[in-house]
Amino acid sequence: MHHHLQYYGYFRDEEKTAESSSLVSRERRSKSSYSLLEQETLQESGGLDLNSLQDNRKKLICSLMLEAALFKSKQLLFNHLEGPGVPRLREPRGLFAVPTSRGPLQAPRWPVECEVIKEQIQHIEWVPSEPEPFYQPTGNEPAPLIVGEEKGTVVYHIKPAAKGSYFTCSRVGGVRGPITSSAISLEGPEDTTLLFESRFESGNLQKAVRVGPYEYELTLRMDLYTNKHTQWFYFQVRNTRKGITYRFSIVNLMKPKSLYSMGMKPLLYSQRDAQTHGVGWRREGGNIRYYQCSSEEGQAMYCLTWTACFPHDHDTCYFAHFYPYTFSDLQRYLLAVVSDPVRSQYCKLRVLCSSLAGNTVYLLTITSPSQNPTATAAKKAVVLSARVHPGETNGSWVMRGFLDFILSDSPDAQLLRELFIFKVVPMLNPDGVIVGNYRCSLAGRDLNRNYQTILKESFPCIWHTRSMIQRVLEEREVLLYCDFHGHSRKNNVFMYGCNNKSTPAQWLHERIFPLMLSKNAPDKFSFHSCKFKVQKSKEGTGRIVMWRMGIPNSYTMESTFSGSTLGRKSDSHFTSEDLKSLGYHICDTLLDFCDPDRTKFLQCLSELQELLQHQIHRKLKDLGRGQDSDGAWSDISLSDIETSTSGSNSSQSDGLPAHLLSMAEKFHQKKKKRLRTRKERNELRQKYTSSQGLTCQDKTPVAGERRLGSPTCRTHQPVSAAEDSSGKQGRTPEAGLISDLQRREPNACQEKLPGSSTLAHSASTVGASPCRSVWWGPKQPTVTLLLSRNLFPRPQVPGQSVPVGPHKLKRSQSQHLLPPRRVTWSLLDLQPPCMEPERRKRPSWPQ
Repeated sequence: MHHHLQYYGYFRDEEKTAESSSLVSRERRSKSSYSLLEQETLQESGGLDLNSLQDNRKKLICSLMLEAALFKSKQLLFNHLEGPGVPRLREPRGLFAVPTSRGPLQAPRWPVECEVIKEQIQHIEWVPSEPEPFYQPTGNEPAPLIVGEEKGTVVYHIKPAAKGSYFTCSRVGGVRGPITSSAISLEGPEDTTLLFESRFESGNLQKAVRVGPYEYELTLRMDLYTNKHTQWFYFQVRNTRKGITYRFSIVNLMKPKSLYSMGMKPLLYSQRDAQTHGVGWRREGGNIRYYQCSSEEGQAMYCLTWTACFPHDHDTCYFAHFYPYTFSDLQRYLLAVVSDPVRSQYCKLRVLCSSLAGNTVYLLTITSPSQNPTATAAKKAVVLSARVHPGETNGSWVMRGFLDFILSDSPDAQLLRELFIFKVVPMLNPDGVIVGNYRCSLAGRDLNRNYQTILKESFPCIWHTRSMIQRVLEEREVLLYCDFHGHSRKNNVFMYGCNNKSTPAQWLHERIFPLMLSKNAPDKFSFHSCKFKVQKSKEGTGRIVMWRMGIPNSYTMESTFSGSTLGRKSDSHFTSEDLKSLGYHICDTLLDFCDPDRTKFLQCLSELQELLQHQIHRKLKDLGRGQDSDGAWSDISLSDIETSTSGSNSSQSDGLPAHLLSMAEKFHQKKKKRLRTRKERNELRQKYTSSQGLTCQDKTPVAGERRLGSPTCRTHQPVSAAEDSSGKQGRTPEAGLISDLQRREPNACQEKLPGSSTLAHSASTVGASPCRSVWWGPKQPTVTLLLSRNLFPRPQVPGQSVPVGPHKLKRSQSQHLLPPRRVTWSLLDLQPPCMEPERRKRPSWPQ
C-alpha cells in the first residue's frame, strides 16, 4: 500500500508530504479529536520514546490519508488560494461548452449511422482580383442521357439512412468502429479513375458512377430522414489529371428552376493552389445546362451537367454549390473573438441550447458595458440569426461580415454598441450543417416552418430562440429582427417582410428599412425584388411569428447563390467578401433608420407612397379600370398588388418530426370493426329475444329479403323470428311496439306534454318491423310513410311537431339497403317516453 500511494505522489518525501498534504490537513480535523489521538499514542509509547512517537504519528497520518483517498468524492476540489481545506464543486462537463483558448474546440456530434473520416477539412479565404462573370449559354450545350449503374461502374457509394427511419442518438465521430472504404481501389499509377469522398462536415455526395473515361454521374444524398431536398452539394475529388476535360452530371435535383440556367457556375477549390499560390475557391465550369432528366414515383428529377479542367496532376480538389461554412469554421471564429481581450469586453458568448444531436447553439450578446442601469434599460434590441437552412451558407457569410464590423473599433460600430443590444444566433441548425443537409434538421423537418412549435425536445433550437426573444420583448423594445437566408432561383439580395395593416400610422413603415438598404448597397440589393405579403403557407416562418409577437420590422434577407444584375457588379458572381460587405451595410442602414434627423426617413416614406401609386395605377390599367372621379384610388390592398414570395415550398416538411410520425399514425389509426360470424349473430339474436320478449312477424314474406329484426339492423331493436315450424306465432309488430311503450314509465319530475299521442297500427303491414324512434306530437290523421331499412335521425327535442314523410338515406358501403316498405300508421293517445339524458361531449384531441 505504501508503494501504491507513492505511485500516486504520496510519501515521496515523508516529512514534507505529511505536513503539506491538501487532502488531509490539520485544519480539517478538530483539535479535540487530534489531541485525543495524541494522548492515545503517548499512552502506547509510554510517554518517553520520541522516536516511537514520531513513527506512530507517521502511521496515523498514512492511515488517515488512505481513508481520505478511499472516500474522496470526485466532484469536490480544494482551492489552495481560498485557504487550506476549503472544498468546492467541480463544474459539470459540457454545461458551458463555449470555445476557450485553454482547450480544444467542441467536436461535432454525428448521428450514429453516419460514417466520418478523420481528416479535418479547412479552406483558406481568398477573393479574386477580377469579377467572375456569369456563364453565357450558347444554346448548344449537350444534355447527356442518364446511364446509371447498369451501364456504368460505381466508383463511390455510401449507405443512405434507412427509408422511414428517424434520428435516435449521436456521438463524436459518427458510427462506431472502423469505417468502410467507399471508393474503389486504383489498379495502378496509370489508372485515371477519380476518387470521390464526402464523409466530412457539410459533405453530401452519396454515389458516383463512371459512365465514360472522363464522365461521371453523381447522386446527392437527400436530407437525412427525408426523401427530398437536394440542392446543396460539396464533395472531394482526388487523382486528377491536368489538361483533361471532365464532365460531371448531378442526376437527382428536384427544383424545376435553378440559377444554373441563368449563368451560375459551380465552385472549384484546388488544394495545391491553396498551398503554393494562396488561391482559394473560384468559379469554374463550361457547357453548363440544367434540364429535366427523369421522373421517379411521380417526382420529376432534374440534372445539372458541366465540364471542368483541373489545374494539376494528382491534386485534391473540391466542388461546392456555394462557399462552405461549417460548424467548425464558426467555432474557430468564436474562439478568436473570446480570446481577444478587447472584443470579449462587449461580446459575451453564451450557450442558447443544445441541438437534437447535442451540438451547441451559440448566442452572442453584443453591447457596450454601461455603469448606468437606466441607460441600459433604455437600449433597444436587434435580433439577428442565420443558417436555419443548413445548405444556405450565404447567411453565414453575411453574419460573418456583420460580426466583423460590429466588433471592430469603428466609430459607427461603437455608436451602435452604445445605442443597441444585439442578440445574435449565428447558426440555428448546427446538426443540419454538420451532416450536409440542404433544408431540414435531424427531425426531418424544415425549422423555418416550426417557429410556432410547442415540441421543445424535437425542435430545441427554434423553441429556445423564440423563448429568448420573448424574454427580450418583456424587457425592452425589439427594433429589428432579421433572419439571413440564401435563394436558389433569383439573383441579387432582397428581403421578405410583413404588411402592417392594423396600424394606419405605421403604414408602409416596414418597407423603409429595405429601401434604405437598397440605397446603401445599390449594386447588390434590389428593393423591387422585396415582398411583404403574409401567406398562410408561411405562417410558421420566423419573420411572421416574430411580427405577430410585436416586432413590426421583421424580415427574412435572401442572398442569391449566384450574383448581381445591378450597377457595376452586373452579370458577375458574388464572392464571400461581397456577402460580408452586406453585414456592414446592415449596420450602416440601422444608423440611418434611427437617425434623430428624420429627413432620410420621410424621404423614403414619400418615395414609397409615390411608388405605390404607380403600382396601383398599373394594376388598374391591367384590370381595365381607371381612377375614381374624386381622384381617390380604388380600394386595392397591397397584397393584391404584390405576387407571392417565391421561396421554396417546404409544406411537405411541415408537421410532426420524423420520430413522432409513426406514433401519430398508430394513435389516429381507426380500428376496423370485426365482422361477427353467423354463429355469433344467432347467439346475439337469441340473447336479445329472451331479454326483450319481442317478435317481428312477417305474414307475407318477400322472397330473398332479410328480416328487419336481425341484430345487424342498427335502427330497430332485435326481435324474434316470425313463425317457427311448430306453428308458434309471436306477437304482431304493433302489439310488440305498444307493449314496449307501456313498459316505459314517464319520469316523475317530467311534466306531461300537451297533445300527447300514441302510435298504433291501423292497417296491415307487409313484414314491417316496429321502430323505437317514435315521432311525438299532436294528434294527426292517418299518414303513410316509407320506412327505410336503415337508420334515420330521431327528432332532437321530443314533443315538437315534426313532419312525417319519405326519408332518403345515403347508401352505406358496409350495409346493403333493401327497397323501402309502405307502412300506414295512426296516432293514438299514449304517454310520451322519458327524455334521454344529454350525451356527454367527446373530448377533442389537442392540435
